[in-house]
Amino acid sequence: MEAQWSPASCPSSTIFLLLATSYTWFLPVTSPQRVPTDPQAAPEYAHSIRLDGDIILGGLFPVHTRGDRGTPCGELKKEKGIHRLEAMMFAIDLINKDPELLPNITLGARILDTCSRDTYALEQSLTFVQALIERDGSDVRCANGDPPIFTKPDKIVGVIGASSSSVSIMVANILRLFKIPQISYASTAPELSDNSRYDFFSRVVPPDSYQAQAMMDIVTAMEWNYVSTLASEGNYGESGVEAFIQISRETGGVCIAQSLKIPREPRPGEFDKIIKRLLETSNARAVIMFANEDDIRRVLDAAKRNNQTGHFLWVGSDSWGSKISPVIGQERVAEGAITILPKRASVDAFDRYFRSRSLSNNRRNVWFAEFWEENFNCKLGMHGRRPGILKKCTGLEKVGRDSSYEQEGKVQFVMDAVYAMAHALHRMHRELCYGYPGLCPRMANNIDGKELLGHIRAVKFNGSASTPVMFNENGDAPGRYDIFQYQITNRSAAEYRVIGSWTNKLHLKVEAMRWRTGDPSLPASVCSMPCRTGERKKVVKGAPCCWHCERCEGYYFQVSEVACEMCPYEMRPDSNRTGCVPIPIIKLEWHSPWAVFPVFISMLGIIATSFVIVTFVRYNDTPIVRASGREMSYVLLTGIFLCYAITFLMIATPDVGVCSLRRIFLGLGMCFSYAALLTKTNRIHRIFEQGKKSVTAPRFISPASQLVITFSLISVQLLGVFVWFAVDPPHIVVDYGEQRTQDPMAARGVLKCDISDLSLICSLGYSILLMVTCTVYAIKTRGVPETFNEAKPIGFTMYTTCIIWLAFIPIFFGTSQSAERMYIQTTTLTISLSLSASVSLGMLYMPKVYIILFHPEQNVPKRKRSFKAIVTAATMSGKLSQKGGDRPNGEVKTELCESMETNSE
Repeated sequence: MEAQWSPASCPSSTIFLLLATSYTWFLPVTSPQRVPTDPQAAPEYAHSIRLDGDIILGGLFPVHTRGDRGTPCGELKKEKGIHRLEAMMFAIDLINKDPELLPNITLGARILDTCSRDTYALEQSLTFVQALIERDGSDVRCANGDPPIFTKPDKIVGVIGASSSSVSIMVANILRLFKIPQISYASTAPELSDNSRYDFFSRVVPPDSYQAQAMMDIVTAMEWNYVSTLASEGNYGESGVEAFIQISRETGGVCIAQSLKIPREPRPGEFDKIIKRLLETSNARAVIMFANEDDIRRVLDAAKRNNQTGHFLWVGSDSWGSKISPVIGQERVAEGAITILPKRASVDAFDRYFRSRSLSNNRRNVWFAEFWEENFNCKLGMHGRRPGILKKCTGLEKVGRDSSYEQEGKVQFVMDAVYAMAHALHRMHRELCYGYPGLCPRMANNIDGKELLGHIRAVKFNGSASTPVMFNENGDAPGRYDIFQYQITNRSAAEYRVIGSWTNKLHLKVEAMRWRTGDPSLPASVCSMPCRTGERKKVVKGAPCCWHCERCEGYYFQVSEVACEMCPYEMRPDSNRTGCVPIPIIKLEWHSPWAVFPVFISMLGIIATSFVIVTFVRYNDTPIVRASGREMSYVLLTGIFLCYAITFLMIATPDVGVCSLRRIFLGLGMCFSYAALLTKTNRIHRIFEQGKKSVTAPRFISPASQLVITFSLISVQLLGVFVWFAVDPPHIVVDYGEQRTQDPMAARGVLKCDISDLSLICSLGYSILLMVTCTVYAIKTRGVPETFNEAKPIGFTMYTTCIIWLAFIPIFFGTSQSAERMYIQTTTLTISLSLSASVSLGMLYMPKVYIILFHPEQNVPKRKRSFKAIVTAATMSGKLSQKGGDRPNGEVKTELCESMETNSE
């Protein structure tokens, strides 16, 4: 990168030394400067245009390109150079003819060529400050010994230019030292908005900070969030990209994939390397370009060579604008490019003026002859500047007739800059020379640059294209841009079409845009595609526009783009995981297979129990019924009935009433059954134990005593239930944990009574204790002959019941973590209760019913013997067994029972 010299940082002595070594400040009258007539010598002297006037304005224009191999200037720039400087002279002509603007004052000009190089422009611009340098000629004498007579240099009051931002920055550093205001017509670098460093600089074009904002708005409107930037080395490109990146950081939402720079002097293959580097982040298809038109053309050519036609989405700054030169021959690779250009209009009066220019009427333009040769591809005389051209110029050629002509885009702004200076001078004249025709002494002797600058910043008028011209406190013009897209129509004709505008806000006609694919949808330039609903973004560290999509799993739902949250415990995510919905509540339904089978068994058991009770009631006074202990049998049958009936309460829809009944009857049926059986087995045990000691009957063996004992045992169960009611009143709950599966869609809330497993065990625990105690007595009475009473059937009943409940415990508690817990546990509990009841009913009462109904001959009274004789006979086990084999079934047992019943009466 070339070093840039800044006068602001140099001491005055250095400046004066530079001025002294660069120019001859005085010329003797005897040696006047002459402009040679030899065309070959012209380039040495014809480096500026001078127009006489009362007030002289300076002008800086890129008449030539940058030279190669050490030469300062290269080829002529017809549009950017000649059109623009002619626009300045045309504007001066119009102002000088305008009786309302600067009346009786003539504007003049000193126009210089910058050759598109900042260092060369700096040397040229020193011409503007000659008049402000004091000269000491005391030690200088002419050849004849006379003191020299100095030629008076033109005093420049203001400068129009320059074009390039780098040139304007270099020149502004000199002009601010001498307080010479400067108005640029094309420099847009944001750096020039720094009023502390470039306080005498103004411009009629908006700065690139506005342009960068407009381009950012375009990128945002296109929904692009991942772009690359490409800048030409220099103030314009680098500051433009820097402004764009700064805006992207401040606003967020747009990430820069790569920021590349095109060197001032690119090496061979440099542009191919740039394309390959851009392809390293292929998702960043949009490329923001702040580059000069030559670099733009070479970038497009490199993309074409690398077969990337249609891949990149170009967004060009005003240096691309609506120019044809960058896209000639590479229309396909440039198709779809979006470009931006300060809002402007063609000045028809300038078109008429320029078309009328000829060699004869435009001698004031020292570069016009060179333009003539270039424009008409001919040669003027033997010493023309185009030696390879044989065609000679006739001088009768006409612009626009014998050559193509299109007004250069910045002509309007050049004229606006000149008019802005003229309006400021006019305001100053009215203030300092009010009523004075022409220049008054206060302005003729010295025009204060700082005062003139204040008037420049205050001007406001309609410019040459009827657009407002004004400046803010930093000397910047308001941002007004047209948005173009380079489109190829169905007829293969390529053109720039206006698709929108920007005036502090973007107005984009998306429907007017066309893309190479023909797809009307907007092309993508994003690092990562948007996540689907129910997915959160996991941003890649250091790249906020790049992310991985992670689905909100389990019971989590998407609360924002980057976060998932868990649903409340009683809810689950909806189908697209953007919210939560209540978990469905279920209960054990009557039609469920888990309920049908227990209900079927219970119905059979209830029918069978009811049949036994009816039979016993009908045959209540028969020996078999009396021998069974009528009162205790009815208690036992009641318990069996309740064990079957509890199934319906366990399946019924839970509510407070059902839950209350469950607590009461869950253990009550078993308590009735086993309290009665325990009383029976205890009675038998006491009878035979007492018989071994004496012949007197034991106490409390009468039916009334048996009932008291039984109901005393039952009251303990009821007392426990009532305490439970007091401590923890019954209520229903919805258990969301029981069927909280990994898949939320399968999750269910279970409506049930608030009975924990511990409470259930406590409720059944007392009944199980009675059952175990009864089993113990059954074991103790196992030696009683089978023909005596019911000891053996009761024993078998208890053994079987214990096996049932031993199987129940692992099944019930082993399924506590199962998703089918509610169904398995309810079914297991009800079937266990029903089986226990069925065992008791089948082993204790079905044989009796069978004898009563099918063998009534055995249900007859026998002769009664004394209690002593019966017990003595019962203890003679060997003989009793032999007798039992000879007697009809039930004789001895009936006799014993009847005898005990009689003795107890």
